[in-house]
Amino acid sequence: MVTEKLWRKNLAPSEIARTTIRRGAEIFAFGLLFRVQEYVVAWGWAPKSDLLRVDILNTIGISMILMGILCWMVLSKNLWGQPPKPALSEVEGAVRPGAARLRSPVVLIISATTTAFLISLLTPMLWTVWRPRWLPWPLESYINGAHNLGTPQAWLFPIFPWSAFAFAGLAVGFLLQSQWTRVREARVFLFVGAAGVGLVELARWLDAQPRQIYPVYDYWHTSPNFFLIRLGMLLVIATASYAWCRWGSAQWGFSPVIQLGQASLLVYWVHIEFVYGRVSILAKRAVGIGTASAGLLVITLAMLALAFVRTRIKGHGAEVLSFWRMKNGLARSASITVK
Repeated sequence: MVTEKLWRKNLAPSEIARTTIRRGAEIFAFGLLFRVQEYVVAWGWAPKSDLLRVDILNTIGISMILMGILCWMVLSKNLWGQPPKPALSEVEGAVRPGAARLRSPVVLIISATTTAFLISLLTPMLWTVWRPRWLPWPLESYINGAHNLGTPQAWLFPIFPWSAFAFAGLAVGFLLQSQWTRVREARVFLFVGAAGVGLVELARWLDAQPRQIYPVYDYWHTSPNFFLIRLGMLLVIATASYAWCRWGSAQWGFSPVIQLGQASLLVYWVHIEFVYGRVSILAKRAVGIGTASAGLLVITLAMLALAFVRTRIKGHGAEVLSFWRMKNGLARSASITVK
């Protein structure tokens, strides 16, 4: 969405790339900081190698940087390899220096979709016969999640395959934010949901074929078929979320989906400690389905409350600080009076 808005403002490709890459670098820095926090929380039993573990925030940051580079490449050159014509500014029709604009986001959508599927198709090879063993393990881990354990680990989040979801999201985002979609929004979202169902069925059919093209086929961890199924499910969820926000309870004035989305980074950061960390609200691997479901409900409501508070105080930090200072001052005055 951010990239698309910058593109519509007729900014130069270098400006769009710089903004996207800077945001990706910020997320990557948050990921490194999160690893430091986790290491400190687990002080005494966590190995130092955990500081270099590839977690989801790291990969999100790198994916955004790569998406910024892709957008710069596409916007700098049109489909035929020639620089696109300069765009006119909204003021007096003047040409903005360095500004470039494609007539539609079709090339961006195609480029992002192709990149997503290319990442997915390369994943099985980069996890097995094409492993970049010549790289230091902290770098190889970003390719296939090998960490320092010798083999790729399914519980990590390397670029292959997880960045494929980011590029797929970029393609879908450009589609849904386009002017063409805005005049036929409901139909496009229904088409996206139907396409999701189609991807799921296509992946199931491909997986059922007697021959596979990869020397090592691991459906649950590296298979492009499993990627297609998850991508299809995400498209269906996107359609369901749209229906919820347009025709569902979101129209009543409050939507948990929107609320959580407005504070997603904070919710992710905090919930990790309560679900996986030392302050877990439930014993790990020691509860039944009923208790786990109750825990899921509690953590969901707690994170919803956190997101609600976060969005309400956002931009009012000075007022909140002033309120607490006044409250503490009144408390001290009352204490002195009593004495």
